[in-house]
Amino acid sequence: QSLIEESGGGSVQPGESLRLSCEVTEFTLQDYFIGWFRQAPGKEREGVSCISDSGNSTYYTDSVKGRFTISGDNANRLVYLQMNNLKPEDAAVYYCAAQFRYYDDLTRRPFSCNDDDYDYWGQGTQVTVSS
Repeated sequence: QSLIEESGGGSVQPGESLRLSCEVTEFTLQDYFIGWFRQAPGKEREGVSCISDSGNSTYYTDSVKGRFTISGDNANRLVYLQMNNLKPEDAAVYYCAAQFRYYDDLTRRPFSCNDDDYDYWGQGTQVTVSS
């Protein structure tokens, strides 16, 4: 079993909703930042939404603000991405990733949604939005 597993992708029509789930199997969410990233064909991977270890800080890329919501369930090691009012431009492979909250010297890392900072990645789940 991999460290991170995504689920919930699928094919929907514009305006519909999906909820993606990210299950973290080997570590506690309280020690990691969790992010959702996506990559469409021919495009670079982008950070969609991220949540800090405490859950107090979140990030959303501009194109999804007001439509997507990230949330965590620490007890069950799950992070969700609720995606409403989906648009064709949201179609992509969505990846969940984790970043340990400390540097090697145990100083705290700043919260970020930069994919280069994320250490562990799932295999991705496909989201298709078309009429």
